[in-house]
Amino acid sequence: MPAPSPQEAFVQGRIINLVRSGRARTRPELELETGLGRKVVHQRVQTALSAGLLADGELTPSGGGRPSRSLRFRSDAGHVFAGVIGAEELTAAVADLDGNLKAKQHMDWNASTGPDATMERLDELFVNLARRTGTTPWGFGIGVAGPVDFGSGRLVDPPIMPGWDDYSIRSWLRERYDSPVWVDNDVNLMALGEWHRGHPADGRDLLYIFLDTGIGGGLVSRGKVFRGDSGAAGDIGHIQVTDDPTILCRCGRTGCLEAAAGGWSIARRLTAHASESPVLTAALRGREALSAGDIAKAFSTGDPLTVTMLHASAVTVGTTTANLVNFANPGTVVIGGGALRLGDEFFTELEDAVRHRTTALAGRRLTVRRASLDHTEGVVGAAILAIEHLFDPDLLGLWAPSGSPLGYAAPLQKSTSGTIPA
Repeated sequence: MPAPSPQEAFVQGRIINLVRSGRARTRPELELETGLGRKVVHQRVQTALSAGLLADGELTPSGGGRPSRSLRFRSDAGHVFAGVIGAEELTAAVADLDGNLKAKQHMDWNASTGPDATMERLDELFVNLARRTGTTPWGFGIGVAGPVDFGSGRLVDPPIMPGWDDYSIRSWLRERYDSPVWVDNDVNLMALGEWHRGHPADGRDLLYIFLDTGIGGGLVSRGKVFRGDSGAAGDIGHIQVTDDPTILCRCGRTGCLEAAAGGWSIARRLTAHASESPVLTAALRGREALSAGDIAKAFSTGDPLTVTMLHASAVTVGTTTANLVNFANPGTVVIGGGALRLGDEFFTELEDAVRHRTTALAGRRLTVRRASLDHTEGVVGAAILAIEHLFDPDLLGLWAPSGSPLGYAAPLQKSTSGTIPA
C-alpha cells in the first residue's frame, strides 16, 4: 500500500481519534467535526474499518432523516505493554488500547542488581504475560524510579539506582522488539494514571505525591505531564527542607525532603532509637533493621516514638505539598504510595498540613484525596503514555492504514517530545 500523503495521514488520524475520544459517533458527526465532505469521510472511515481500528455499531435514533450507523473504536485491536521499575520492585502489565489492564505481574526486585539484569527480569514478565494473553506489544510504556531525559529515554543520575546513569531502557527493548518505547519517571506516570482513570476524575490539573520509601511528585495539566525543560520536574524528594546537617540524604546532600520524611529515613532513625520503645525493641529482636511492616504495626498500636516521628513526617510532606499547590494551583492533590497503608490518621494529618498552609485562592476548590487505583496507577499511566503517543494525531495516519504500528517504530519514536498529546 502506498504511503499516504502528510495531509491524508493527518485526516486519517484525526477521524480515528474523534471516534476514539467519543467526540464523534457517526459519519455525519465526523463531517461536522472535520468540515470534510461526505465522500472523504466515507473513504477514511472505510480505511479504518478495513484496518480493524474502527467498527460499525448499531443504527442511531433518527432525528427526522435517515438513521446513521454508529462507529466505535476497537480497543481490542492491539495491546501495549507497561512496566514500572522501582528501586525494590518490578511491575509489568498488558493493556488494551483504552488503557484497561488485561493482566499484570508484580515481584520484589532490587534495581541495584544492575540495569541489564533488571531488564532481563522485566522482559521475563513481559514474555509470560504475552503467553498468557496471546498478545504482541504495539508499544511499550516504562516508568522508572529516577530522573529521565524524556527525549532520549535515558536515566540521568538516579540517586537510588546505582549503575543506571545514562542507561537507555529504550535501546534495550528496541533491540528485542519491533515496537516503539517511551520511558518516563514512575511518579509522572502515576499522576497520569490517576488523571485518566482515578476516582473521581474531574479533569482538573492534578498533583500526585508519592510517599513511600522515597518521595516524588508528578503534575498533569489538561491531560499532559509537565516535565520541565530537561525532564527534572517533580523530583521533590530532593527539595531542601531543613538546614540540619545531620539530615543526610542518599543523594549525598543534606536536608532533603526524603531524608527528613521518607520511609527509608524514618526506618533508619527508628531503628537507631528502638531501645526507647518496648514495641520497637521487640520488633527488632534478632534483626538489624525495622521493616515498613514493623513501623506500620507500631504506629497502629499508638507507639509514642513511632507516632511522633510519622506525624512529623506528615507535617513536613504536607507543608512541602502546600508550597507546590501555592505555586502550581492544581485542582486535585492525590497522595499515593505505601504511606496509605498507615491508615486514616496519617492521611488526615497530612491533609490538614496541606490545607493549613495553602493560600485562600489556591485552596478554595482544592481536593485532597488518596490514590484510587490500588497501587496500579503506575502501570496504568505507563500504558496510557504508550497509547497517547501511538495515537498522536500527527502520526497515527502513517500506520493506521496497515492496522498496526509494528514496523513503524522509528518514525513514531521521532515523535517523542516533552508533552503527551491530549
